[in-house]
Amino acid sequence: MAQLKASLRPAPAPPPEPIPVTLNVNGVERTLHLAPWTTLLDALRLHLDLTGTKKGCDHGQCGACTVLVDGRRINSCLTLAAMQDGRKVTTIEGLTTGDALHPLQEAFIEHDAFQCGYCTPGQICSAAGLIAEGKATTDDEIRELMSGNLCRCGAYPNIVAAIRQAMATAAPKTEGAP
Repeated sequence: MAQLKASLRPAPAPPPEPIPVTLNVNGVERTLHLAPWTTLLDALRLHLDLTGTKKGCDHGQCGACTVLVDGRRINSCLTLAAMQDGRKVTTIEGLTTGDALHPLQEAFIEHDAFQCGYCTPGQICSAAGLIAEGKATTDDEIRELMSGNLCRCGAYPNIVAAIRQAMATAAPKTEGAP
C-alpha cells in the first residue's frame, strides 16, 4: 500500500531555469545567468570572483558582506541578485582608483583599524556609504550608524578614528567654519 501511494505522488518540479541579471559592478556592466535564489553576495563571490566582500553570518547580522548599491550601503547576503538588476554595485575592489587607495583604505591602515581584517571590506564600504549620507557628525553618531558592522577583534576606536580622518579628507572645513 505504501508503495502504491509513493508511485501516485507527482514527480518533483524541475528547478527553474537561470535568469539573466545585469549588474554594473565597479563600473563594468556584467550580465550573469543565475538561479533566481542567488544572493547578491554569492553572485559577486562565486560568479564574478570578487572575493573582497566576505560571507560572515549569511543572515544580515554582521555586516561583513556590506556593499554599495546605487551609493547606498546594503548587506549583500540579504538581497537577491535579481532584485538589483540594472543597478550600480560597488564592492571593496571598486573603491580604488588605479593604484591609489581610497581615503578610507588609507585611513584604516594609518589608524590600524583592523586586526584579522575579515570585517574590513564591509566596514570600509559601510563607512563610504556613511560619509556619503552626511548624517554622522560625532563619534557617537559614527558608532551608531556603523553598528550594523561588527568587528570580533574589537578595533572599534580605531575604526571610528579612521572614519573621522576620511570624513575630514572628504570635506575639508574652510577657515572659520564650525
